[in-house]
Amino acid sequence: MAHCTFPSVTPADSVLSAYGLCQTSDIEEARSVGEHIFCKNTIYSRDPQFNTRVNYRRAGGLGVGRMTYGGETIIDPDVMESFALIQVPIRGRELIECDGKPVLFESEQGVVLNAHARTRIHHMANTEKIIVRVDNDVVKRHCQQHLGRTLQKDVEFKTGMALNTPDGRNFVQMLAWMCDVLSNSNKLSPLLSKQLESTFVGTLLSCQPNNYSAELHEDKGQSIAPSFVKRIEHYIEEHAHEPISVGDLAEYSGVSTRSLFSAFRRFRNISPMHYLKEVRLRRVHDELQQAQPSSGTVTAVAFRWGFSHLGHFTTDYKRRFGETPSETLMRS
Repeated sequence: MAHCTFPSVTPADSVLSAYGLCQTSDIEEARSVGEHIFCKNTIYSRDPQFNTRVNYRRAGGLGVGRMTYGGETIIDPDVMESFALIQVPIRGRELIECDGKPVLFESEQGVVLNAHARTRIHHMANTEKIIVRVDNDVVKRHCQQHLGRTLQKDVEFKTGMALNTPDGRNFVQMLAWMCDVLSNSNKLSPLLSKQLESTFVGTLLSCQPNNYSAELHEDKGQSIAPSFVKRIEHYIEEHAHEPISVGDLAEYSGVSTRSLFSAFRRFRNISPMHYLKEVRLRRVHDELQQAQPSSGTVTAVAFRWGFSHLGHFTTDYKRRFGETPSETLMRS
């Protein structure tokens, strides 16, 4: 039986042993537990060894578990709407169909099941795995923080996760550390939960290929973008508090608006005016963090930075920072 090298201090078979959620040979009970943690699902098994065991604990936007179905089992889950599911093997294998493409889950290959993907899982007998359920909004928020801008699309990871590469080994080392903490900490403070969440998502974004990998790994200081793009970025940073039109930017850069948009799209994956909005959102955020809570503060700050439509502003702000402007203000 193939085993994954899981370098935790806590033996892999004992991860989260104090947080048993389910142990049952009843298929309907197992299905119900799966629905509670993940989503609606259908389970098929005629294997006499069928014995679902789930140990599970929440930490911030993460749900971390150790689970097995015991015997050979087919799982047909509904589409996961709001989270991704990362699986790292302890032993055994699964044959997974993801959006019609087969993926093998075994000793040196984990998987990332993205939200909205259609999956079917063929779980082999004596297979056990570490699972991490991570909320889409959490991944998106952390990615936005790394990139310094709002994402127009959700983060989508490559399904197969090679565990025998330097990145794969780094990821498993981090996951083992997190499992040790969750297995041996009786209480999780909000601060520790946030640290676990941040470390996990940051490592996942760094180690697992995704649709933002090129931008996440780009050395901004060594960007090959044309010099006028950098000049415009500097100009926006210096004059974000002033009225700025795309014509102003084109005139300042000495290129046509078409060339300006084309260069920003190619080298920054964003339009120049969207870049301006992102800078202004950051300035609002910074100012609200320093302000004293009082009536009218959010409106005044938003107007000062050029946001005249408060409804749109609040939506954009929450998408970017994961909270409303008022919530930022109240924490200041």
